[in-house]
Amino acid sequence: MVKQIKEVMPHIAFGGDYNPEQWDEQFWLEDAKLMQEAGVNLVSVAIFSWSVIERKEGQFDFVWLDKILDILHSHGIGVALATATASPPAWLSKEYPEVLAVQKNGVAYQVGSRQHYSPNSKRFRYAVKQLVTEMANRYKDHPAVKMWHINNEYGCHLSECYSEESLQAFRTWLKARYQTIDNLNKKWGTNFWSQRYNAWDEIQFPANLPTFYNPSQKLDYKRFMDEAIFELYKTEKEVLRDITPEIPVFTNFMYEFKPLNYFEWAKDMDLVTWDSYPDPREGKPYRHAMHHDLMRSLKNGQPFYLMEQVTSHVNWRDINLTKKPGEMRLWSYSTVARGGDGVMYFQWRQGRAGAEKFHGAMVPHSNNPESRTYQEIKQLGNELKQLDGLVDARTNAKVAIVFDWENWWAVELEGKPHNKLSYLDQVYQYYRVFYEKNIAVDFVDPTSDLSEYQLVVAPMLYMIREGEEKNLEQFVDQGGTLVVSFFSGIADQQDHIHLGGYPAPLRKLLGLTVEEFAPMADDETNTIVANGELSTVDTWADIIKLEGAKSIATFKENWYQNSPAVTIHQYGKGSSIYIGTNPSEAYVDKLLEGILQQLNISAPLSVPNNVEVVERTNNNQTYLFILNHNTDPVTVSLDKGVTYTNCLSNQKVTDEVHIEHTDVAILSY
Repeated sequence: MVKQIKEVMPHIAFGGDYNPEQWDEQFWLEDAKLMQEAGVNLVSVAIFSWSVIERKEGQFDFVWLDKILDILHSHGIGVALATATASPPAWLSKEYPEVLAVQKNGVAYQVGSRQHYSPNSKRFRYAVKQLVTEMANRYKDHPAVKMWHINNEYGCHLSECYSEESLQAFRTWLKARYQTIDNLNKKWGTNFWSQRYNAWDEIQFPANLPTFYNPSQKLDYKRFMDEAIFELYKTEKEVLRDITPEIPVFTNFMYEFKPLNYFEWAKDMDLVTWDSYPDPREGKPYRHAMHHDLMRSLKNGQPFYLMEQVTSHVNWRDINLTKKPGEMRLWSYSTVARGGDGVMYFQWRQGRAGAEKFHGAMVPHSNNPESRTYQEIKQLGNELKQLDGLVDARTNAKVAIVFDWENWWAVELEGKPHNKLSYLDQVYQYYRVFYEKNIAVDFVDPTSDLSEYQLVVAPMLYMIREGEEKNLEQFVDQGGTLVVSFFSGIADQQDHIHLGGYPAPLRKLLGLTVEEFAPMADDETNTIVANGELSTVDTWADIIKLEGAKSIATFKENWYQNSPAVTIHQYGKGSSIYIGTNPSEAYVDKLLEGILQQLNISAPLSVPNNVEVVERTNNNQTYLFILNHNTDPVTVSLDKGVTYTNCLSNQKVTDEVHIEHTDVAILSY
C-alpha cells in the first residue's frame, strides 16, 4: 500500500529541481552542502535526463545518478525521482519517427527542444515503459527516493497531435464512446450541414476546415487528447505501482491550464503538485492564490506541493521583472497558508547553457552564498523547519466556487452569441472579492458534495450534464445559497442546447426564464439600478422573464430598460441568485458582502487593506497566517482573551501583532 505523504515527508518540503547532469562532478558535493545549509530536504532529480540515462536504445548508464542519490542521501536530502520522460532523446526520434507529434498542417515536430512526442504513439509508450521499468527496478530500495515525479508539465507545449496514429486512436476512442455510427451522428448533430458519417474511417480531425467546426466534434477531440495524455501518465504510474507499491507518485500541474481536466487527473495522483510563476507586474498575486485554492481542492482539501516557482525572475516573458526583497518569501508563505505542504523552485543552480540560462535559481550564476537570493532562500528554508505541525493541516471553507474544465472548453468554442467571453475572467471576478475579504474558498465540480458549504458560486456554468442540476437543487433546497452568473444552463455535454427555455435545467431552481441574449459591443455599457444605487455593467444582458423569482436590480438603459438584471428566488430552505449581466467589481463586492453578512461568514480577523489572512487547522491546533503585502508596516488587532504563539519566534502574543512591510506572522492557538 502506498505510503501517506505526511509519512514520507513529515516536514514542509523545501527544495527544487536539481539537474546535476548539466554540471561537472566537482559541483555535486558543494551543492549538497549548500542545500543542507539552506534547509533543503527534497529535490527533484532526472526530469530531463533521458538522453543521459539511455544514450542508445537499451543501453542504460546509471553510474552518475547512483552517485548523486548517494550524495544527497548522505546529506539528509530526499529525492523526488523523475522518470526522465519529459523530453525524448534524439536517437528515439531518428530510429522511430512515428513517435513525433504532428501539427495541424501535417508537418511533424522536430527534436531540439522538448515535449515533441505524440501521446498516441505506441512506440513512444513502449520506450517510456522500458525506461521507467529500468529506473524503478534500479532505485526501488534506494533510501533517498521519497516519491516519483512522473514526466513534467504534461501538455505544456503540445496538447494536440494530428498524426495518423492519433487519428486512428481518435476513431477507436469515438467507437468506444458511442458504440454505433448512428449514435455518434445523433450526438454530434451531423444532419446539420450534411455532415453525416456512414463509417468510422470517414471521420477526420476537426482541423483545416473552411469555416466553423462542429462544436460536438471539437469538444470530443479535446476530451480525447486530455484522456490520451492522461493514459500516458497512467502507463508510467502502473509500472511504478507494480515495482514500488509504497512510493507515492505525482506529476506537476500548471497555472491557468485549459487542456487537461485536473479534477480527473488528481484522482490518480497521490499528491497534487503544481508550478506557479506570478508576474511581479500584477502586484499582489490573487490569481495565483486562486490556483493554490484550486489545487488544494482537487483532492478534497488534501495539501499540495508547489513544485516550481522562481526565486527572482523568469526568462520567458517579454520583460522579466525581478521579485523585490522579501516578495519571494512572502509569496511562499501565502502558498503554505493556502494548503501548500511543499515550497519548491525551478531550479537549484542557475543554468550556464540552454534556453533557461537566465531563469532565476536558488544559487545564482555568481555562486555566491552571500547573494541576496541565496540568503533569502536560506532564511525561508530554515524557518520552515519550525512548521512541522502544519503538515497535513486543512482549510475550513464555507464558500465554494464551481469550476469545470469541460465547461471551460465548451463555453469558449466559436459560434457563441459573444465570442470574447472568458470563463476564467468570470471565475476571477467572484474569487477576487472573497480573496480581498479574506474569506476561505474551496473549488468544486458540479457533482461534488456541497453539504459542507453555506454559499456556492457558479460563474458561467454554460454546460450542465444530466443530473448536475439536481445536485445544485439539493444544495439550495437544504438551505444553501447559490449564485449563478449569466450564460449558464444553456447546453449539455455534447454542446447541444437544453430545450425548454433558457436556462432549462436551472429554470425551476432560479425561478425565471431568459427569453433572449443581448450581448454588448466592446465599448458598450449599461447601468443597473439596485435599491436606488447605480452600477455600470458591460458585455452581456439577459432578457429575463420572472417565474417566481424577484428582481433585485433592473437595467436602466436600452430597449430592455426596467427589465430584471439580477434576481433572487426562494427554493426550499435556501435561495438562488441569478446575475444576468456582467456587473462592475464594486457591485459584485457589495452583493457578495451582503450575502456573507446574512450567512454570518466572516474573515478570521479584521485587517488593513492588502493584508492577507488565512487559517489552517491540524489536530485541534489552528495556524493563523497574516501576510502584509503593503510597503509599510501594519499593526493587527487579535481576538481578545486568546494567547497565540508566534511560530517563527516561539514568543507568546496577545492583543495585537506588528508586521513589517512584505512580511508575515504565523500564529498558532
